[in-house]
Amino acid sequence: MAITETKLIIPNTRNEEANIEDINYSQRAQWLRAAVLGANDGLVSTASLMMGIGAVKDDARAMVLSGFAALVAGACSMAIGEFVSVYSQLDIEVAQLKREQRINEKEGGKVLDATTQEGLPNPAQAAIASALAFSMGAAIPLLAAGFIRGYKVRLMVVSIAASLALAVFGWIGAVLGRAPLVKSGLRVLLGGWVAMAVTFGIMKLFRSSGL
Repeated sequence: MAITETKLIIPNTRNEEANIEDINYSQRAQWLRAAVLGANDGLVSTASLMMGIGAVKDDARAMVLSGFAALVAGACSMAIGEFVSVYSQLDIEVAQLKREQRINEKEGGKVLDATTQEGLPNPAQAAIASALAFSMGAAIPLLAAGFIRGYKVRLMVVSIAASLALAVFGWIGAVLGRAPLVKSGLRVLLGGWVAMAVTFGIMKLFRSSGL
C-alpha cells in the first residue's frame, strides 16, 4: 500500500505584509518628495526675486511686496499647472479603465466596479498640495525679511534663511530618494546659491547702468 505524503503550504503573510508596506511607503514617499520639490521651488524663486529687488532698491517695503507677489503668483501657477497635468493623467487612466471594462464584458469576465477607480489621481488634491508646498517654501525668505529694516542685514538674513532651508530640503529629498546625503544636499544648496547670485548680479547691473 503506497503512502502518500500531504504537504501543508502555509502562506507567507510576512512577505505579503512587507510588500503592502513597501507599496504604501512608496506612495507616501512620492507625495513627500513632490511636496519637498514644490517647497524648494517656492523658496528659490521667491528668495531670488527678493534678492534681485534688493539689488535695485534699498526699500524694505518693495522687497517684501515682491516676495509676497512671488508667493501668490507662484502658488497659483503651481496649482493650475498641477491641476491641468493631473487631470490629463486622469483622463488617460479613465479611458484605459473603460477599454479594460469593455474587454472584460466581451470575454465574460468580471465587470470593473467603482472601487477600481479608488487609486485614480485627484487633480484638486494635487493642485492644493502643490500650492501649499510652494507657499510654505516661499514664506521662509518672506518672513525672514519682513521685520528687518537694515538693507545689508536684510539681504544677509534672506540669504542665510534660504541657505538653511535649502540644506534641509536637500537632506529630506536625499532621504526619500535614498541618495547620498552630502552630495544631494550640496547639489540643492549650490543650485539655490547660483539662482540667487545670478538674479542679484543681473539686477545689480541694471542699477549700475541707471535703467
